[in-house]
Amino acid sequence: MVLSPETIVYPDSDGKPMADNTEQFRWIVYIKEGLEWLFASDPNVFVAGDLLWYPVEGNPRLCQAPDVLVAFGRPKGKRGSYRQWLEAGVAPQVVFEVLSPGNGVSEMTRKFQFYQHHGVEEYYLYDPEGGTLDGFVREGAALLGIDPMHSWVSPRLGARFELGERGDLCLWRPDGTPFESYVEMAARAEQERLRAEQERQRAEQERQRAEQERQRAEQERQRAEQAEQQALRLAQRLRELGIDPQA
Repeated sequence: MVLSPETIVYPDSDGKPMADNTEQFRWIVYIKEGLEWLFASDPNVFVAGDLLWYPVEGNPRLCQAPDVLVAFGRPKGKRGSYRQWLEAGVAPQVVFEVLSPGNGVSEMTRKFQFYQHHGVEEYYLYDPEGGTLDGFVREGAALLGIDPMHSWVSPRLGARFELGERGDLCLWRPDGTPFESYVEMAARAEQERLRAEQERQRAEQERQRAEQERQRAEQERQRAEQAEQQALRLAQRLRELGIDPQA
């Protein structure tokens, strides 16, 4: 029995958790949110985490859910899954996988073959427990290993890859600023808010000082005017008494 395209179901979930542990989840969020931030101003770069990708219409069993995927030339927006035939045939060009202890060699081999076969241009594999980072870039029909990965700059993302002394993944934006975790971004935003508030308070104090100076100047002007008027009145009174005030 041949099913019509309308009756084929493409599940939005494979029933597997996004991450096996907090460390894996932390790194997935770090990469995904950092890329969202990197391409926030470009409406035609779609970034997603743990989203099922179906490369071939009519074959719902053929799918993979990269920990993070980036599709250039595709609009941002809500999706239950990435069905390539509905995305102008565009395959995600960049994918990331973050290893957990539960990821076996056979599983990761299948993922690599899937990405290689279905047009991924750059594939990055980070193992937070082992502190290792591997990358692959497409040359023709194959994904070839990148060596060295340290200070590698992604052709598609423009981001620079580094590993810290403890094996922590560090990604850098093209402008030289680092990717940040949510906590780091929130702390920086709070610091900026506090600085802005301090600047506002300083500006208000300057405004108040300027207003006080203006008021003092106005008071001095009024006193000088009053003294001049008094002098004029006195001179007038002396003239009325027949006394020359200039004598």
